[in-house]
Amino acid sequence: MRRPARLFSIAMIAAGLGPPAAAQDAEAGAALYGDFCAVCHGMAGQGDGPMAGALTVAPPDLTMLAEDGEFPVLRVARQIDGRDPLVAHGGEMPLYGQWFEGDGADVAMTGPGGQPMMLSRPIADLIAYLMEIKS
Repeated sequence: MRRPARLFSIAMIAAGLGPPAAAQDAEAGAALYGDFCAVCHGMAGQGDGPMAGALTVAPPDLTMLAEDGEFPVLRVARQIDGRDPLVAHGGEMPLYGQWFEGDGADVAMTGPGGQPMMLSRPIADLIAYLMEIKS
C-alpha cells in the first residue's frame, strides 16, 4: 500500500469511520426495504408493489439502478433522504424519511469516484441492499 493511502486509512479509522466497505449491513437493509419500500416498489424491487397504482408517477424498477454498470449511490441517497424530492411522493422520499435519519451515528459509504460519503446507518444499509438486488 502506498504511504498516502495508508495514512488516509489510518486517519479514517482514527476518526471512527473505519473502512467504508464494512459500514453497511445489507441484511438490515433488506428488512428496512420490506418494512418501508416494498409496498410501492414491490418485494423484488420491480416497481409493482400494491400501492404502485396510487402514485402519480410509477415507481421505478430498482433492479435496473446499475444497468449502466455503476450503482448511482449519491442519487439514490439523495432521493431516500429527501434532498431530491420526487413528485410521486409529494415531498420527502420515503414519506417517513425522518425515521431514516438514524441515531446520529453516520457511517461512511463509498460514493462517486471512490470518495467516502457520510450517510445515516439506515440509509447506508438500505442502499447496500439495493446494490444487491438485480433483475
